[in-house]
Amino acid sequence: MSQDRTTDLLKKVRKIEIRTRALSHQIFAGEYHSAFKGKGMTFSEVREYQWGDDVRNMDWNVTARLGSPYVKVFEEEREMTVVLLIDVSRSNLFGTSVMTKRDLLAEIAAVLSFSAIINNDKVGALLFSDKVEKFIPPKKGRSHLLRIIREIIEFTPSSDGTDVGEALRYLTGALKKKCTAFVLSDLIDADAQGNPRYEDALKVAAGRHDISFIRVYDPREESIPSVGLVNVKDSESGQSAWVDTSSSRVRAAYAKWFDTLDKATVKMFRKYSIDSVKIATNQDYVAGLMAFFQSR
Repeated sequence: MSQDRTTDLLKKVRKIEIRTRALSHQIFAGEYHSAFKGKGMTFSEVREYQWGDDVRNMDWNVTARLGSPYVKVFEEEREMTVVLLIDVSRSNLFGTSVMTKRDLLAEIAAVLSFSAIINNDKVGALLFSDKVEKFIPPKKGRSHLLRIIREIIEFTPSSDGTDVGEALRYLTGALKKKCTAFVLSDLIDADAQGNPRYEDALKVAAGRHDISFIRVYDPREESIPSVGLVNVKDSESGQSAWVDTSSSRVRAAYAKWFDTLDKATVKMFRKYSIDSVKIATNQDYVAGLMAFFQSR
């Protein structure tokens, strides 16, 4: 990497660090703790039964051995493992407003990372396209967190497509212990009818981990403006075609596909009790994340 490019990268990392670390300290840390802490309970001790104890926590082996009722005591897990599954496919380089989807993903990932670090959690990252491009095992510390941010900003994938299911399958295989996972993606991973292609992988992963989805999109992706005959290129497949955007039929067909994808995704998340939030590149992601945390 050239000196100029290195300097530019460090400036970007520093800018994101300053902004997102302040947000995490001032706004998100408490909301993050309330939303995600206490989801896991770990065994602490056995003590004699007291009036009001939940009988479902009875330790029948100890009770039988000592001749009086004993219960198991559990406590909140104080340390979590957080994994960010970040979509680095070419479709996220798109942006027509304040920032690209990739830039938005980087800032949101940084906010989540700093919030986790403040709460003394380990943070890891999995960068994916239509395959797992890079896995950074969970660790603590600011230097580790900054490495993750650098990778998100600078990483160049070896493949262009998107396969959310492959990322979820890797997570399921790589982490045996339950973790809190955030999938950050535009979720443009559907068949021709607009149905998500990763439901089977999500079903398995959601049974093992606490998974949430943060979907980013650009306003221009919801509908095609009427600007005449244009050459459109798919950033992932590389295929291009001439499209008559002045045709109401063409615009309606695209809008219907995108709306179908939206509804099918929401339906799938409800089916598996998955928390999610949708944030546009021209929106204030702070408000979106706050609402997301408070809804859990």
